[in-house]
Amino acid sequence: MSQSKLKQVFSYQSWVHAVSGAAGSVIAMSAFYPLDTVRSRLQLEEPERRKALSTWRILRNLIDEEGFETLYRGLIPVLESLCISNFVYFYTFHSLKALRGGGGQSALGDLLLGSLAGVVNVLTTTPCWVVNTRLKMKGLGHQAKRNGGHSGSDVQYDGLLDGLQYIARTEGVRGLWAGAIPSLMLVINPAIQFMVYEALKRRLTAGATGQAPSAITFFSIGAVAKM
Repeated sequence: MSQSKLKQVFSYQSWVHAVSGAAGSVIAMSAFYPLDTVRSRLQLEEPERRKALSTWRILRNLIDEEGFETLYRGLIPVLESLCISNFVYFYTFHSLKALRGGGGQSALGDLLLGSLAGVVNVLTTTPCWVVNTRLKMKGLGHQAKRNGGHSGSDVQYDGLLDGLQYIARTEGVRGLWAGAIPSLMLVINPAIQFMVYEALKRRLTAGATGQAPSAITFFSIGAVAKM
């Protein structure tokens, strides 16, 4: 690999993309974490318990039953995991783009780079998400035990670092990568998102002279790509 390519990989530009992606994901999750809590509850609880309820009604029920703080249970480990995960993903994606060079960009190429970045992300950050998932299941022990998983009473830690150390000590290093294979299959999800995002961005910036697209434009194409 040439010296110029290495400089591109370890460039300020890749660092900026990684920090921006990590910061954006943390801000977005902080704002909408209660909705993520609702999603998790609907996936983990008895199907009939909150059947046919609107999102707003589920939020109200959770507050009435468990208190307002339950909407933000496990927020800090989630933000830590999300920050690390998105930093790794964005840095890898843009470093791979730098290695590929500026020419010959295509949707298929972006899909491939996004998939490779996703694989790197899964292999490096799965332990964080293992801890995070178990922390979010605290308080749902009965349901988890019935499904053969870890119950809330099994979770003997409250933070990300504590959880990493506890799982490594009690289950071995392999326990930290539980679920890595299904996660590798799901790397196509962010890969498609980035493929659409990059394609829309190229279309909007093609032939543009002088003024770059506004922040709201990038926000819009990001929302479309995520959807």
